[in-house]
Amino acid sequence: MELNAIAEHLDSENPQDRMRGITALREYEPEVAVPLLMRCVDDSEVMIRSFVAMGLGYKQTPAAYEKLLTMVADEADPNIRAEAANSLGKYGQVAIPHLVKAFHSNLNWLMRLSIIPALARLDAPAELMNLCQAGLRDADVTVKETAITYLMDFAKGPQSDEALTLLLSYADSEHWNLRRQVALVLKSFEQDQAQETLMQLRQDPDHRVVAAALEALV
Repeated sequence: MELNAIAEHLDSENPQDRMRGITALREYEPEVAVPLLMRCVDDSEVMIRSFVAMGLGYKQTPAAYEKLLTMVADEADPNIRAEAANSLGKYGQVAIPHLVKAFHSNLNWLMRLSIIPALARLDAPAELMNLCQAGLRDADVTVKETAITYLMDFAKGPQSDEALTLLLSYADSEHWNLRRQVALVLKSFEQDQAQETLMQLRQDPDHRVVAAALEALV
Protein backbone atom coordinates (compact mmCIF):
# COMPACT_ATOMS: atom_id res chain seq x y z
CA MET A 1 0.00 0.00 0.00
CA GLU A 2 1.32 3.46 -0.91
CA LEU A 3 2.04 5.92 1.87
CA ASN A 4 -0.71 8.34 0.86
CA ALA A 5 -3.22 5.47 0.97
CA ILE A 6 -1.92 4.38 4.38
CA ALA A 7 -2.32 7.93 5.70
CA GLU A 8 -5.91 8.01 4.45
CA HIS A 9 -6.62 4.68 6.14
CA LEU A 10 -5.14 5.89 9.42
CA ASP A 11 -7.34 8.99 9.34
CA SER A 12 -10.48 7.00 8.54
CA GLU A 13 -13.38 6.87 11.00
CA ASN A 14 -13.63 3.15 10.28
CA PRO A 15 -11.49 1.14 12.76
CA GLN A 16 -10.97 -1.61 10.20
CA ASP A 17 -9.44 0.91 7.79
CA ARG A 18 -7.11 2.16 10.51
CA MET A 19 -6.09 -1.40 11.29
CA ARG A 20 -5.32 -2.06 7.63
CA GLY A 21 -3.20 1.07 7.54
CA ILE A 22 -1.20 0.00 10.60
CA THR A 23 -0.70 -3.49 9.13
CA ALA A 24 0.56 -2.03 5.85
CA LEU A 25 3.32 -0.19 7.70
CA ARG A 26 5.13 -3.49 8.18
CA GLU A 27 6.65 -2.95 4.73
CA TYR A 28 8.25 0.39 5.62
CA GLU A 29 11.41 1.42 7.44
CA PRO A 30 11.11 2.66 11.04
CA GLU A 31 11.81 6.28 10.12
CA VAL A 32 8.76 6.22 7.86
CA ALA A 33 6.50 3.92 9.88
CA VAL A 34 6.88 5.40 13.38
CA PRO A 35 5.47 8.90 12.68
CA LEU A 36 2.44 7.27 11.06
CA LEU A 37 2.00 4.81 13.91
CA MET A 38 2.01 7.75 16.31
CA ARG A 39 -1.19 9.00 14.72
CA CYS A 40 -3.05 6.13 16.34
CA VAL A 41 -1.29 5.95 19.69
CA ASP A 42 -4.33 7.48 21.41
CA ASP A 43 -6.92 5.71 19.27
CA SER A 44 -10.29 5.03 20.87
CA GLU A 45 -10.07 1.34 19.91
CA VAL A 46 -8.10 -0.85 22.31
CA MET A 47 -7.09 -3.27 19.56
CA ILE A 48 -5.60 -0.49 17.47
CA ARG A 49 -3.61 0.94 20.39
CA SER A 50 -2.38 -2.58 21.07
CA PHE A 51 -1.16 -2.97 17.48
CA VAL A 52 0.55 0.41 17.72
CA ALA A 53 2.37 -0.74 20.87
CA MET A 54 3.41 -3.91 19.06
CA GLY A 55 4.55 -1.98 15.99
CA LEU A 56 6.71 0.38 18.03
CA GLY A 57 8.67 -2.65 19.20
CA TYR A 58 9.48 -3.76 15.67
CA LYS A 59 9.94 -0.30 14.16
CA GLN A 60 12.59 1.01 16.51
CA THR A 61 13.52 4.69 16.73
CA PRO A 62 14.33 6.97 19.69
CA ALA A 63 10.84 8.48 19.41
CA ALA A 64 9.23 5.03 19.44
CA TYR A 65 11.24 4.07 22.52
CA GLU A 66 10.15 7.21 24.40
CA LYS A 67 6.53 6.60 23.44
CA LEU A 68 6.70 3.03 24.74
CA LEU A 69 8.03 4.32 28.06
CA THR A 70 5.03 6.63 28.25
CA MET A 71 2.61 3.84 27.36
CA VAL A 72 4.07 1.50 29.98
CA ALA A 73 3.66 4.18 32.62
CA ASP A 74 0.44 5.93 31.64
CA GLU A 75 -1.73 3.74 29.37
CA ALA A 76 -5.04 3.03 31.11
CA ASP A 77 -5.63 -0.42 29.63
CA PRO A 78 -3.45 -3.14 31.25
CA ASN A 79 -3.46 -5.23 28.07
CA ILE A 80 -1.84 -2.41 26.14
CA ARG A 81 0.61 -1.66 28.96
CA ALA A 82 1.62 -5.33 28.79
CA GLU A 83 2.07 -5.15 25.00
CA ALA A 84 4.12 -1.98 25.38
CA ALA A 85 6.34 -3.64 27.99
CA ASN A 86 6.92 -6.58 25.66
CA SER A 87 7.88 -4.18 22.86
CA LEU A 88 10.15 -2.22 25.19
CA GLY A 89 12.11 -5.40 25.86
CA LYS A 90 13.01 -5.58 22.17
CA TYR A 91 15.22 -2.50 22.62
CA GLY A 92 17.76 -4.48 24.61
CA GLN A 93 19.82 -3.57 27.66
CA VAL A 94 18.65 0.04 27.80
CA ALA A 95 15.15 -1.19 28.69
CA ILE A 96 16.19 -3.26 31.72
CA PRO A 97 15.74 -0.66 34.50
CA HIS A 98 12.43 0.47 33.01
CA LEU A 99 11.07 -3.08 32.89
CA VAL A 100 12.10 -3.71 36.49
CA LYS A 101 10.49 -0.46 37.62
CA ALA A 102 7.30 -1.25 35.70
CA PHE A 103 7.11 -4.71 37.24
CA HIS A 104 7.35 -3.42 40.79
CA SER A 105 4.94 -0.55 40.21
CA ASN A 106 2.28 -2.70 38.53
CA LEU A 107 0.37 -5.43 40.34
CA ASN A 108 -1.65 -6.32 37.25
CA TRP A 109 -1.08 -10.00 36.49
CA LEU A 110 -0.94 -9.60 32.71
CA MET A 111 1.61 -6.83 32.95
CA ARG A 112 3.83 -8.96 35.16
CA LEU A 113 3.42 -11.98 32.89
CA SER A 114 4.72 -9.89 29.99
CA ILE A 115 7.66 -8.34 31.81
CA ILE A 116 9.27 -11.51 33.19
CA PRO A 117 9.81 -13.18 29.78
CA ALA A 118 10.76 -9.84 28.21
CA LEU A 119 13.51 -9.43 30.79
CA ALA A 120 14.55 -13.07 30.45
CA ARG A 121 15.43 -12.42 26.80
CA LEU A 122 18.01 -9.89 27.95
CA ASP A 123 21.30 -10.60 29.73
CA ALA A 124 20.19 -9.48 33.18
CA PRO A 125 20.41 -12.39 35.64
CA ALA A 126 20.37 -10.28 38.79
CA GLU A 127 17.30 -8.38 37.67
CA LEU A 128 15.57 -11.56 36.49
CA MET A 129 16.18 -13.20 39.87
CA ASN A 130 14.73 -10.12 41.53
CA LEU A 131 11.56 -10.37 39.45
CA CYS A 132 11.23 -14.11 40.03
CA GLN A 133 11.45 -13.55 43.77
CA ALA A 134 8.84 -10.80 43.59
CA GLY A 135 6.67 -12.93 41.31
CA LEU A 136 6.64 -15.74 43.84
CA ARG A 137 5.26 -13.29 46.40
CA ASP A 138 2.47 -12.25 44.04
CA ALA A 139 -1.08 -13.18 45.02
CA ASP A 140 -1.83 -14.39 41.48
CA VAL A 141 -1.05 -18.07 40.94
CA THR A 142 -0.32 -17.53 37.24
CA VAL A 143 2.38 -15.00 38.08
CA LYS A 144 3.88 -17.44 40.60
CA GLU A 145 3.88 -20.16 37.93
CA THR A 146 5.69 -17.89 35.48
CA ALA A 147 8.29 -16.98 38.11
CA ILE A 148 8.89 -20.68 38.77
CA THR A 149 9.27 -21.32 35.04
CA TYR A 150 12.03 -18.74 34.64
CA LEU A 151 14.00 -20.04 37.60
CA MET A 152 15.13 -22.66 35.07
CA ASP A 153 17.42 -19.98 33.63
CA PHE A 154 19.57 -20.29 36.76
CA ALA A 155 19.96 -24.07 36.78
CA LYS A 156 23.55 -24.07 35.52
CA GLY A 157 24.80 -20.72 36.80
CA PRO A 158 26.21 -19.29 40.03
CA GLN A 159 22.70 -18.63 41.38
CA SER A 160 21.68 -22.26 41.01
CA ASP A 161 21.47 -22.95 44.74
CA GLU A 162 19.44 -19.80 45.34
CA ALA A 163 17.02 -20.73 42.57
CA LEU A 164 16.75 -24.29 43.87
CA THR A 165 15.86 -23.07 47.36
CA LEU A 166 13.03 -21.00 45.88
CA LEU A 167 11.79 -23.96 43.86
CA LEU A 168 11.79 -26.34 46.78
CA SER A 169 9.64 -23.97 48.81
CA TYR A 170 6.84 -24.61 46.31
CA ALA A 171 7.26 -28.37 45.95
CA ASP A 172 4.45 -28.91 48.45
CA SER A 173 2.25 -26.01 47.33
CA GLU A 174 -1.51 -26.40 47.69
CA HIS A 175 -1.82 -25.59 43.98
CA TRP A 176 -1.24 -28.58 41.72
CA ASN A 177 -0.13 -26.41 38.79
CA LEU A 178 2.66 -24.90 40.89
CA ARG A 179 3.85 -28.34 41.98
CA ARG A 180 3.69 -29.45 38.36
CA GLN A 181 5.78 -26.48 37.24
CA VAL A 182 8.30 -27.13 40.00
CA ALA A 183 8.66 -30.70 38.74
CA LEU A 184 9.20 -29.51 35.16
CA VAL A 185 11.89 -27.03 36.21
CA LEU A 186 13.65 -29.28 38.74
CA LYS A 187 14.79 -31.69 36.04
CA SER A 188 17.27 -29.01 34.89
CA PHE A 189 18.96 -28.91 38.31
CA GLU A 190 21.70 -31.41 39.15
CA GLN A 191 21.81 -31.06 42.94
CA ASP A 192 20.92 -34.13 44.98
CA GLN A 193 18.10 -32.27 46.68
CA ALA A 194 16.51 -31.55 43.31
CA GLN A 195 16.56 -35.22 42.38
CA GLU A 196 15.20 -36.24 45.78
CA THR A 197 12.31 -33.80 45.44
CA LEU A 198 11.55 -35.12 41.97
CA MET A 199 11.31 -38.61 43.46
CA GLN A 200 8.79 -37.31 45.98
CA LEU A 201 6.76 -35.55 43.29
CA ARG A 202 6.45 -38.84 41.42
CA GLN A 203 4.25 -39.90 44.34
CA ASP A 204 2.11 -36.75 44.19
CA PRO A 205 -1.67 -37.27 44.57
CA ASP A 206 -2.29 -35.33 41.33
CA HIS A 207 -1.56 -37.33 38.17
CA ARG A 208 -0.55 -34.17 36.28
CA VAL A 209 2.24 -33.52 38.76
CA VAL A 210 3.35 -37.15 38.56
CA ALA A 211 3.47 -36.95 34.75
CA ALA A 212 5.63 -33.83 34.92
CA ALA A 213 7.99 -35.43 37.44
CA LEU A 214 8.32 -38.53 35.26
CA GLU A 215 9.39 -36.44 32.27
CA ALA A 216 12.82 -36.17 33.85
CA LEU A 217 13.27 -39.90 33.24
CA VAL A 218 12.69 -39.64 29.50
